[in-house]
Amino acid sequence: MGITFSLPCNSVNDAVTHCYKSSAKQASYIHKLEDNLKSLTDGLQDLTDKKNTILRRVKLAEEQQLTRLDEVQTWLSRVETIENKVNGELLQRKTEEINRLSLWGYCSTNYKTSYVFGKKVCKKLEEIADLLSQEKAFEVVAEREPIPPVVEVPVEPSVGLESVFDHLWTEFNDESVSIMGLYGMGGVGKTTLLKKINNNFLSSQNNYYVIWVVVSKDHTLEKIQNEIGEKIGYFGESTWKNKSCQQKALDIFKVLNKKKFVMLLDDIWERIDLESVGIPLPNNLKVNGSKLVFTTRSMEVCCEMDADKNVEVKCLSSEDSWKLFEEKVGIKALNIHPDIPSLAEKVMEECGGLPIALITVGRAMAYKRTPSEWLYAAQVLRTSASEFPAMGDKVLPLLKFSYDNLSSEKLKSCFLYCALFPEDWSIDKDDLVNYWMCEGFLDEIDEEVCVKGQGYDLISFLLCSCLLEEVSESSNQVKMHDVIRDMALWIASDCGKGESKFLVKTNALLVDPPKTEKWNEFERISLIGNKIKCVSITQACHNLSTLFLHFNDLRRTQSFHFMSVLTVLDLSMNRKLSHLRMEISTLVSLQYLNLKGTEIKELPKELSNLVKLKYLNLEGLSCLDIIPKGLISSFSQLQVLNMFGCGVSENIVMGQVQCGGNKLLVQELQHLKHVSALGVAIKCVTAFKRFLTSEMLLNSTQSLFLHQLSLSTLQVNTLSSMANLCRLSIRHCKSLEALKIVLDGKSIEHKRLFGSLQNVSIHHCPKLKDLSGLIFARELSHLLIFSCDALEEIISVDSVGDAGPGTKETFVKLEAMTLSDLPKLKNICPKPLPFHCLKLLDVLKCEKLKKLPISSKDTRATNLTIRGQNQWFVDIEWEDETTKDKFAHCFSGDYLDDMDYLDLDSWYD
Repeated sequence: MGITFSLPCNSVNDAVTHCYKSSAKQASYIHKLEDNLKSLTDGLQDLTDKKNTILRRVKLAEEQQLTRLDEVQTWLSRVETIENKVNGELLQRKTEEINRLSLWGYCSTNYKTSYVFGKKVCKKLEEIADLLSQEKAFEVVAEREPIPPVVEVPVEPSVGLESVFDHLWTEFNDESVSIMGLYGMGGVGKTTLLKKINNNFLSSQNNYYVIWVVVSKDHTLEKIQNEIGEKIGYFGESTWKNKSCQQKALDIFKVLNKKKFVMLLDDIWERIDLESVGIPLPNNLKVNGSKLVFTTRSMEVCCEMDADKNVEVKCLSSEDSWKLFEEKVGIKALNIHPDIPSLAEKVMEECGGLPIALITVGRAMAYKRTPSEWLYAAQVLRTSASEFPAMGDKVLPLLKFSYDNLSSEKLKSCFLYCALFPEDWSIDKDDLVNYWMCEGFLDEIDEEVCVKGQGYDLISFLLCSCLLEEVSESSNQVKMHDVIRDMALWIASDCGKGESKFLVKTNALLVDPPKTEKWNEFERISLIGNKIKCVSITQACHNLSTLFLHFNDLRRTQSFHFMSVLTVLDLSMNRKLSHLRMEISTLVSLQYLNLKGTEIKELPKELSNLVKLKYLNLEGLSCLDIIPKGLISSFSQLQVLNMFGCGVSENIVMGQVQCGGNKLLVQELQHLKHVSALGVAIKCVTAFKRFLTSEMLLNSTQSLFLHQLSLSTLQVNTLSSMANLCRLSIRHCKSLEALKIVLDGKSIEHKRLFGSLQNVSIHHCPKLKDLSGLIFARELSHLLIFSCDALEEIISVDSVGDAGPGTKETFVKLEAMTLSDLPKLKNICPKPLPFHCLKLLDVLKCEKLKKLPISSKDTRATNLTIRGQNQWFVDIEWEDETTKDKFAHCFSGDYLDDMDYLDLDSWYD
């Protein structure tokens, strides 16, 4: 039995039609192959031309910081694919396939092969037609990519800066801070920290729009605007480039004023006018919580930018310095020899905690394998850092930008002068100003306050530029960072290209001056802190203006015939120098002469030839017993004269600094019309009374030494007009009983008394009982009382009465107090004192002193150290247990057996 199918007539017709069409199409794969191959070649060429046009448009757009559209990239990829297939698979077989055809193309010698090939050709024709049709829709081939809120900037690992960054991030998140400035010396890590702030927003939840701009020293307003414009979407617009700075500022302001943004400006050298740039002003920033953070080398710029918070980026601690140095050298290199780690620490120390120096030196030492190489590196860095690999090429030129940015040649000369001092040397500001004055760096002004103010202003600018550092908040001293000093000496040698104008060999343990044939080329020579016994320079030094020889072992001075322009000569602190040769009188250009701390017994009369002398320091010349009559008054140009502690040795029996000579000396001092800073030692009551009648002497005296005066009472009132008195020493006044105020029924303006007095020392006054006058010394920072047998109480508030300032204002600025050999002392003050600044309290041989004027409620000293004998401290009677708990830990131990630890003659230094 068979199976039959019944199909509708229409279905049969459709099937027949479909088979016919299908057969006709399949036949055309072969019949029209030659025509289709020509169409394929022409179509591919057309498609390639269109592709090239699109690519040119894309390239042009990308040059304008636009990003090609995804659909354009897809189209280009498809075109490239079809080009490869057509050229590789089809057109290469074109001739071969046409040769297969016969009977005008209707037959083929290999029908199946021709059929498959013809089908592929038709398919590629369809694909090309589709791609060509799509190309017409590409009116836009690229667009500006949406700007991300934060763009990561590359930054090296910040070894040693982690704690600093944590502090900065805390300050940044303070709502009261809209503008924050990071300042510090070059290479200290400011840019690294700013980059970390930028990148920290990549993971932060804060919804900030972060804009990073490098300003640099040679910036222009337009350059800053263009960088900001690029970050906020304006730079690609053709109209943006042609706009004025004012129009750009308006555009920037419109965008930023609607955003919560963080503007990071790196490397600012001067004030940036935010309004001119288009950055919203501080009041606008606070409205939406926006922030501005910048880096600079100058604290002055921070102030000019109206920063709410200034953060100084300091050099690394020793611990953090080692971490960074160790990373750059490598553990393997450090451990290759057991002696290398200790030598590596010395090399690291020469970098002074400056990251750029640590990185540069660390990388240079990474391939050193022997201790001798490390020892040599330490020596080179210590004596001539510019000769160390990469220091002279990378580190010092980077730091020199700060020097180049100094506003005047005068300021640059003042800066370079600071390099004459040894590494880590604390330089007194007044000393520095006096050096500069005599070198001619300061303008000639009659008023001392103007000269001193000018000098202090220059110091302040160098501090703000991070080229000098404050030694401490309370000191009047500055110092120069080791690497900055290396840079200054490098500049003095024409950046290593020429011979140096400075000869600096300090703290080098020299017993003789350096051997050189180039003495005449040096303008300034510094041999501070050596062991030189005699200086004998036989060559001419006609360019030499400064000669530093202090802190040596000089026994005698040399002949100075060859130093015709020498202006500054410092021979101070040569303890064994007892004779001053008369040849010093040949230094007719000399303006500065410092003999402080020497053992000179006589001043030669020939010194009167030094008519240009502006500064003469005889402080501490306790054995000086001969000052030729008229010598002091012959120095008519003197502006600074210091005779504090001069001629007070107990070995002097007779001499002109005794009473008769003392009176004559006071007379001579009155002839010095230009003196504005004076230090005097007075040993005669008659001379003292005469001294007190001279308004000029009272106004100019900064240091007063009273020795062996036959006074029972020293009235504070008599010193009230000495507004500039900073130091007061009273010694061996055996009849003195009181330093007090005499009221005479009148109200005392205690704010006027001792307005500048900071240091007081009182020694060997056996009858002294009353020091209540000290309550008026509101600026007092250092107090020393030694061997005053009758003294029972230092401050007696009752003896002052209502005229005094009271205990709340007593000793508020006192930093150090030393009490020694006071057998009857029972009280410092009967009431607790605030002691806001007290850091050191030394007590020795004061057995009856059982109470200290400190309490947990009133005393605010936070870093107090108490030194004395153990048993004395054990016997202290505290106000209460809370006070004991708070201050008992301040005792540092029993190591003061006598006064050997205290050099009374240099106590103020």
